[in-house]
Amino acid sequence: MIQDINPLQLNNHYDPDIKSDDKSLVVVYSEKSFLLAVNDETGEIAYPHISDLKVTTESDLVYLFGIGDEKFFLFLGNTGELSYDGSRFAFVDFSRVRSRLFSPKHYVYAAFTAFHLAEWYDVTRFCGKCGSENVNDRIERARVCPKCGNKIYPRINPAVIIGVTDKESNRLILTKYRTGFGHNALVAGFTEIGETLEETVKREVMEEVGLNVTNIRYYKSQPWGMASDILAGFFCDVTGDTTIKMDDQELKYAEWNSPEEIVLQPMEYSLTNEMMKLFKERGYGGTI
Repeated sequence: MIQDINPLQLNNHYDPDIKSDDKSLVVVYSEKSFLLAVNDETGEIAYPHISDLKVTTESDLVYLFGIGDEKFFLFLGNTGELSYDGSRFAFVDFSRVRSRLFSPKHYVYAAFTAFHLAEWYDVTRFCGKCGSENVNDRIERARVCPKCGNKIYPRINPAVIIGVTDKESNRLILTKYRTGFGHNALVAGFTEIGETLEETVKREVMEEVGLNVTNIRYYKSQPWGMASDILAGFFCDVTGDTTIKMDDQELKYAEWNSPEEIVLQPMEYSLTNEMMKLFKERGYGGTI
């Protein structure tokens, strides 16, 4: 999955006292695009260093996270005033970053995580309670209103990925969304207020494919920064009638598939794809 970058590890501990230096990498984000150097032949990407941008104002930078020995900072200033080598760096739409197997992988994971934080910093410039301009908290990653004291933390949306299985026929339900992502997926959805993850599984399966499920069992989780999500994967067994009643407003395809019929997604970034691959390789008896 996208977060599997061993032996490297993301260090997301927030420390406002960490200062940038010449080795620091800068995430410059604008209109859902990142400033990157991209080698189309090798598929390699690179972030600019401080020296590549001639950034002189430390207040325009906020520490994001570290990966290995590299530290990533987000540029919060006016991107239109940045000076950089246009023959090497260009703004690349995030959809392109996540649509190809770029390397190194930890830079792609950095983009997913930076996207999450950059969007949050962008939409929390002002206090939603009194309208004053927020400042960064000095202790934790939060925005604080200096006027009314309202504090805002990065938003994380809980959602579930659901492998609906039929034990008797050794099949798994695959879906395709009506719009957007064009490859095979699983039943999925966001957790609503006052709802447990297990209740979300039951509700989403009923809403999307009209089935009752039992034996709900947790598999694995995944941060999914492109939607500010934390995904929790579950397998569950259909009970009763196995006839699919598809929600055709959200889905254009929902069918039972045997392991040999499963067509995986083109990249191994997602929890969804890992769960489909597990069933494809091991069938019902090999799922958790």
